[in-house]
Amino acid sequence: MGAPPWAIWALLLLHQAARVLANTEGDALHSLRTNLNDPNNVLQSWDPTLVNPCTWFHVTCNNDNSVIRVDLGNAALFGTLVPQLGQLKNLQYLELYSNNISGTIPSELGNLTNLISLDLYLNNFTGPIPDSLGNLLKLRFLRLNNNSLSGTIPKSLTAITALQVLDLSNNKLSGEVPSTGSFSLFTPISFGNNPALCGPGTSKPCSGAPPFSPPPPYNPPTPEQSPGSSSSSTGAIAGGVAAGAALLFAIPAIGFAYWRRRKPQEHFFDVPAEEDPEVHLGQLKRFSLRELQVATDTFSNKNILGRGGFGKVYKGRLTDGTLVAVKRLKEERTPGGELQFQTEVEMISMAVHRNLLRLRGFCMTPTERLLVYPYMVNGSVASRLRGERIAQGEKVGDVGGSRPTDQLH
Repeated sequence: MGAPPWAIWALLLLHQAARVLANTEGDALHSLRTNLNDPNNVLQSWDPTLVNPCTWFHVTCNNDNSVIRVDLGNAALFGTLVPQLGQLKNLQYLELYSNNISGTIPSELGNLTNLISLDLYLNNFTGPIPDSLGNLLKLRFLRLNNNSLSGTIPKSLTAITALQVLDLSNNKLSGEVPSTGSFSLFTPISFGNNPALCGPGTSKPCSGAPPFSPPPPYNPPTPEQSPGSSSSSTGAIAGGVAAGAALLFAIPAIGFAYWRRRKPQEHFFDVPAEEDPEVHLGQLKRFSLRELQVATDTFSNKNILGRGGFGKVYKGRLTDGTLVAVKRLKEERTPGGELQFQTEVEMISMAVHRNLLRLRGFCMTPTERLLVYPYMVNGSVASRLRGERIAQGEKVGDVGGSRPTDQLH
């Protein structure tokens, strides 16, 4: 028995709608291609005669043949962007980092309401950050650093509550840094090297803030002889003595309270994950837990590179695009564990061997111990040791249980 006529018509309409969508998106991407110079022929497969752009390299589509990713990072492209990019309604990832693209950021990018990641860093963009980007409420990664963007930071961006990574550093932005909404979570690193920025997240107060002025000095009135002057003088002296005595006791108390408050920060190695991410141990970077959660997609199982007796190793991507291997150590709550972990990190960082990966950094919170290494394409212990085995009896990086290969990932 054949399908009813209405079902056939419905299928034909859906097919035609998919073709129209594909054509619209293909036209938009072809407009981008014509506006870019491509010395390495990265866009050679972007053939406008093809009905579906999903067959083009560096373009990813969903099951409905709608474009969801454009990956053109580090492709040596130069030219300008086109407003037609705003027609890619289902786009989730727009990766154009590390090119030589110039001009302004089209305000039409604010129409990409399904966008999760917008990476335009390391280009030559100029002009303001479009206020329309505040419409991208699903955006999690916004990296516009290392351009020549100017003007103020749009306050509309603070409404993007999903935002996890923000980098506007190394631009020519000016004005006050917003401090509300999602911007309350970001550190000065996100806004660094923008000399004209002021306010929260910078070391420069805004000019509109009232300057501090000390109270005027006290000038005692000229004493006048009167019947009550003697008793007034006596009362003033007594009050001064009492105040002096109170101050004498208050100063040690205040000093002791300040010392008690400072002591945990001076002697306890851990700091909150979101604070002071630039703390270093020697030449090592101290990563915040948030950085590594974002890099590994919250330690997703799909990013696991390997497992061992000391924990799991995850593949991660830092905000600058660098790939790393993050070793998440199993937690063993022992007395002095913080100091022991610090000592082990110091020893690992000093160890040098042909089979030992150089430690890049670490992260430590009350509940997490993580080590960050450079990512190796064939980075398992077995592959590192397949060519040359560590000579018997030779100890390298012998920390935490005399296991030299535990420092590999």
